[in-house]
Amino acid sequence: MGGVTVREEQAIRRLTDRLVDNYTDTYPVETVQTAVGTARRQFEGHPVREFVPILVERLARRELETRTTESDGSTAAGTDAMPTESVAAQGSSRGGARVSGLPGSVLTKKRVVPLTIGAAVLVAAIVVTVVVRQPDSPSAAVPVAQSLTTLHGVVGSEKMAFFNDPEVIDTLAHNGVKVEVDPAGSRQIATSIDLGTYDFAFPSSGPAAERIQRARNISAKYTPFSSPMAIATFQPIADLLTTAGIIHPGPVATFDMARYLELVRTDTQWDFLPGNTSYPVRKNIVVSTTDPRSSNSAAMYLAIASYVANDNTVVQGPAAEQSVLSTVSKLFVRQGYTENSSEGPFQEYLTAGMGPTPLVLIYEAQYIEAAAHGQIKPGMVLTYPSPTVLSKHTLVPLNSEGDRIGQLLSTDPQLQRLAAEHGFRTGASAPFAKVTTDNHVPVPAEVIDVIDTPTYDTLEHLLDAVTASYN
Repeated sequence: MGGVTVREEQAIRRLTDRLVDNYTDTYPVETVQTAVGTARRQFEGHPVREFVPILVERLARRELETRTTESDGSTAAGTDAMPTESVAAQGSSRGGARVSGLPGSVLTKKRVVPLTIGAAVLVAAIVVTVVVRQPDSPSAAVPVAQSLTTLHGVVGSEKMAFFNDPEVIDTLAHNGVKVEVDPAGSRQIATSIDLGTYDFAFPSSGPAAERIQRARNISAKYTPFSSPMAIATFQPIADLLTTAGIIHPGPVATFDMARYLELVRTDTQWDFLPGNTSYPVRKNIVVSTTDPRSSNSAAMYLAIASYVANDNTVVQGPAAEQSVLSTVSKLFVRQGYTENSSEGPFQEYLTAGMGPTPLVLIYEAQYIEAAAHGQIKPGMVLTYPSPTVLSKHTLVPLNSEGDRIGQLLSTDPQLQRLAAEHGFRTGASAPFAKVTTDNHVPVPAEVIDVIDTPTYDTLEHLLDAVTASYN
């Protein structure tokens, strides 16, 4: 398929997975894949590649919804059968300029279904942004209706779904912006990634953003999103740890970090817990995290644990760092292999069950987003470390264009609503409350038991010491 990019292939795979999840109770996987393939083929040979995943998802959803309607014996309102010689085959011309072969319909088993007005308008909007030759005119091209400024950013992996959301892409386009992002661990963003090719950096914490600001002598920053750290587990594990005094049930369950660190210090294994018949395995009780050498979520976990190990005081100075090191190092070195971004362990939690990941450190936003997509199964439990850390997703603009996206994410009501749908807390509390209520996720309206993180330098010292302990 000419003009296809790696980014498009990745987007198509993601939207296929999303549709499979959405229609898992209605269609087999093969039917959904066929709908995606049929929709995508309508764009072969057209110079609108960057918008193809958006349109493919809309067309595929329309085909699947139409099939559902037909199987129920009803007909979609306002949808009449039309011959296969549709707009897709006819093309169109206006003012001497001709654009042919753009998809105008979706073919289902029984009929060709025309595009809705909204989708047709979107296709038309895309067409006018493409340079169109006019054979009968001395001028080379039709003027572009609206040029999009392309911005490049590097972001924490937990925000990739937000930036790949078709509604987010549309909203940014309405503001004249197209955003292309690469995922990376927040510590990697702050320490090892070449930021010279990017317009903005968007790590998942204040300390990582502080490091970028200091290194590049930048004072500006935006904090459009935040998400407290949480621990995802399963009901049998929650019951065991409730008996052990670690989890305190309630409207919002909490995870007692002080009691947990006592078990860590004494090398307690799961099969040591009294009455443990649901998870009698011979391994240490450890919360699964990402790699502290690269990922922000593990660094935030280290901040929490070091605070508790330091008699509920923020670690400051070499003596305090050294006193907590033996305890906090155990939290990581006993895990074995750890992944570089928070997406990895959470996906294992969602798919592999409690065997490999009975406890996993996550961002609250990940759990809420998964619930909104129907991925949270009965028996999955969300708890909050007590105390916890509020991870402030902080955007550092690297130039004036990067500043533009920081302003949009912080002030645009539509983008803030969409951020809430992806589980993030924003300056507007109502959209977040609606998302959590609609998806039956028990969360605190306001996170109160929150600590400050150590300074960037102290956190780096602790992380370096933990890294050394791996050897």
